[in-house]
Amino acid sequence: MELREKLEVLADAAKYDASCASSGTEKRNSAGAMGAIGSTEGMGICHAYAPDGRCISLLKILLTNFCIYDCLYCVNRRSSNVRRARFTPEEVVKLTLGFYRRNYIEGLFLSSGIIQSPDYTMEQLVRVAKLLREEHGFRGYIHLKTIPDAAPELLAEAGRYADRLSINIELPAEPSLGRLAPEKDARAIRRSMGNLRLRIEEAKEGPKAPRFAPAGQSTQMIVGADGTDDRGILATSSTLYAGYRLRRVYYSAFSPIPDSSAALPLQAPPLVRENRLYQADWLMRFYGFEVAEIVPESGNLDLQIDPKLAWALRNRDRFPVDVNLADRELLLRVPGLGVRTVDKLLSIRRHKAVRMEDLGRLRVPLAKVAPFIVTADRQIGRSPLDRLDLRKRLAPKPEQLSLDLAA
Repeated sequence: MELREKLEVLADAAKYDASCASSGTEKRNSAGAMGAIGSTEGMGICHAYAPDGRCISLLKILLTNFCIYDCLYCVNRRSSNVRRARFTPEEVVKLTLGFYRRNYIEGLFLSSGIIQSPDYTMEQLVRVAKLLREEHGFRGYIHLKTIPDAAPELLAEAGRYADRLSINIELPAEPSLGRLAPEKDARAIRRSMGNLRLRIEEAKEGPKAPRFAPAGQSTQMIVGADGTDDRGILATSSTLYAGYRLRRVYYSAFSPIPDSSAALPLQAPPLVRENRLYQADWLMRFYGFEVAEIVPESGNLDLQIDPKLAWALRNRDRFPVDVNLADRELLLRVPGLGVRTVDKLLSIRRHKAVRMEDLGRLRVPLAKVAPFIVTADRQIGRSPLDRLDLRKRLAPKPEQLSLDLAA
């Protein structure tokens, strides 16, 4: 098979992997390093867009889509009737350097099906990173998807070359993993996450400590392949953040695959569910929300409005908030006020009383925030909060679908 054909197959096979963001890595460029190439600073880098609209600037491929496992939800499972291909490590290096020199990418995201054994597969992934770093002086971003059952020394070597390592938790509930991917071991996945956490923390303890995955570790879970509700999904994420110090949990909406098992749903969940989970995840990490606050007792997020607005409407007795008196934690709970905006408001009010015009200058969505705040020039009382139609007034307006008259 020609290299271009392999790329066609293995780039397409990697599109289901969402955990490839390059944020969080250390800044490096090739200036001052003899023979070095690449940068993680993004200057002059073109971005590519996946078919679903995600912006990516990495060469995102699989080393191979052959796999010895038969996970029911995976298009690359052993019994799947898909076109197969496999790169050699040298071919991946050639592609990465070629794409980088043409300014198409800022780095590499490399995952793989499991071939022969977890150790053999991990050796091949590590070889790619080692060739790029040591033989070609590549200083761009490298994200390796690690194999949970691989030997610790291979994971240690991977951390020397990669900026970020990740291990997929696969599904939000351990019983679901046992039912849909019985050859995978949830305990081994978590054990590998724990080992990575220890190595990452050791590397941060001192300037002379060996380099190890400076951009940390992340994971990904499939949403909608099993019956786990949003509260269960976010509870799993909360546990992962607390237990393994993950930089990110990525949520990937289940996509029906050809010749799929009867144990899987026939339809994909609405894509907006994936978006609401990301918003809720953001609230947990940066806004101080707990899972039980974000998700109602029904177990699922409101798909019509964002989670913070939904929380505020359920807790109207907490408002209105005086932006000139409230502490940072309370301001962060006002719909329409983000972290940066709150920090700017706190800075402004050291010098003057905050007025509505100040919010306008900060590009705050005034219609959304107005029912929940008072300012120096606007004392509204509770009347806007008591309106029965408040949710309807604040919810995004439905969009009119266009008709393709040429069809």
